[in-house]
Amino acid sequence: MHIHHVTIGTRDLDTTESTYRDTFGFATTREDERVLVRMGATTVAFLTEPTLSGAHHLAWTIPTGSFDAAVDWVSERVPLLRGESGLTVFEAPAAWNARSVYFDGPDGQLLELIERRALPTSPHRSGFSAHDIVRVSEVGVAVPDVLATVAACAAAGVASYGNAPDPGFSAVGDVDGLLVLVPAERRWFPVHDREPANGATTIVADVPRAIELAPGRVLVPGPR
Repeated sequence: MHIHHVTIGTRDLDTTESTYRDTFGFATTREDERVLVRMGATTVAFLTEPTLSGAHHLAWTIPTGSFDAAVDWVSERVPLLRGESGLTVFEAPAAWNARSVYFDGPDGQLLELIERRALPTSPHRSGFSAHDIVRVSEVGVAVPDVLATVAACAAAGVASYGNAPDPGFSAVGDVDGLLVLVPAERRWFPVHDREPANGATTIVADVPRAIELAPGRVLVPGPR
């Protein structure tokens, strides 16, 4: 389920643009009241949304085998977030076969680099840059009823992923792209200091048909 395009809001378009361009080194394009950021094979469009509350969550797939270089790259730009135990590197549940680091993005966003070991190992040069990001791997979405949303996705041909669905946290999709579905009151791991964003979200991905995840939050088919 490759994620081709994501549209989400930001309270501060200028800071969002400058952070992704100047801090992380992504290619950005300004179009009136939105900024397009090319994150590997995914384009993320940030729209001005002054009434947005909460925080968006995005994860980026990195080439398998590049984890240490990617961690060095991001930690030179922003501090890594620590969990309650003080760790900055987090092993995912066994069914995910992945490991991650988390860090702050602009406008309170909760960002993540994730190495998915189930993907083929990629030859990788020394060092790392924004050009090595493969694509957006995960998009966090708050929904009114997680289990009902998982069932609706399954009926539309988008299966649950990893652990068995849980009302407090579930993922749908596959190793190439996931939606992380959470209730609105859940706080984002690993720092638990921010709730999911309440704004509109559109995800364009390899799915059979459109799915309304919540009012104003949709998953729609894209190019195959």
